[in-house]
Amino acid sequence: MAPVRSAFPEGAPCWADVQLPDVETGKRFYGDLFGWTFDEGAGAERGYYTAAYSADRAVAALAPLFGDAGPAWTVHVAVRDAYVTAARVTRSGGRVVTGPLSVGTAATMALVTDRDGVVLGLWQAGSDLGFEATGEPGTFCWTELLTRDPARADAFYETVFAYASGDAGTGADAADDGLRLWAPVGAVPSRATAVAGRRPSLDAPLTGRFLVHFGTAELEATTADALRLGGAVKVAAHPTGYGRVAVLADDQGALFAVREV
Repeated sequence: MAPVRSAFPEGAPCWADVQLPDVETGKRFYGDLFGWTFDEGAGAERGYYTAAYSADRAVAALAPLFGDAGPAWTVHVAVRDAYVTAARVTRSGGRVVTGPLSVGTAATMALVTDRDGVVLGLWQAGSDLGFEATGEPGTFCWTELLTRDPARADAFYETVFAYASGDAGTGADAADDGLRLWAPVGAVPSRATAVAGRRPSLDAPLTGRFLVHFGTAELEATTADALRLGGAVKVAAHPTGYGRVAVLADDQGALFAVREV
């Protein structure tokens, strides 16, 4: 178990949510797949945002789809000052989509894009730090960006979040060729310290977001459950330096990955 008791470091993913055409259908899918339970959901003032729990710990949220981007998971990154970081996003060639705005005393949030239109959230914690558990089955365990222009992505994210960065190397993990690790400023990049990463891709990425990874103890069983629930396999199970991974879509088309932990 990996309970979270303190604020996340600058640049670390601290929350994830999914926008779906039908939140009730999403609750059935993810409730069955990961054993999540859900609160009653916020009202219109908070966009009918519904928190998801694993063993009574907040691990994600579901929200009604808005706009025309389609169903998708979004990663939110911890920042000390959402206004300062949003300005740095703009100066670096990205764009502010919404916010920053305060959600009561819980957090100040913004949605932004990088220079290539990849969407991510900024999360300045107030009373709500974000994930209450990570790194175990049914919880967030990793995120990475697939990009056709690695140098452009590196320049943006290493500037905006002051990441310490380094290549993962190859060695026995040939599947990790090209993976660049991003660690909080001051940390030496390694698989133990990295909070996110990026991989080069010759093809158009599957999603215009960071790919959210959730943990599972049984990759094949989770994949089979996703298919039974109406989901799809987008990338079959394959080895990585972080364990075996499969990329799935839920029954409304939102992409996510599952990784053995």
